[in-house]
Amino acid sequence: MLPSFISLLFLICNLMLFIRIMGSWVESLRDSRFMHFIARFTDPYLNIFSRIIPPIRGVLDVSPILAFFVLWLLEKLIMSFFR
Repeated sequence: MLPSFISLLFLICNLMLFIRIMGSWVESLRDSRFMHFIARFTDPYLNIFSRIIPPIRGVLDVSPILAFFVLWLLEKLIMSFFR
C-alpha cells in the first residue's frame, strides 16, 4: 500500500514538472491561474537546479533534466527500502 502511494506521489511530481516546463513555452498559459498553482509547487524545486546549472547563453535551461534525474533517483532509492 505505502509503495503504491509513494509511486503515485512521484508520478504527480513528475507530471507537475512536465506541465510547468511545457507551459513555460506557451505564452498564453504562463499567466494562467493553473500555471501559477503549478509554479507554486515546482519552482522552489526547479530553482535548486537552476542555481547549479545556469541557462546556456541565458536562453536554454537544461537544469530540469537534472531535476527529473534527481527525482527519479530519489524514487528508486526510497522504493529500494520496500524490496
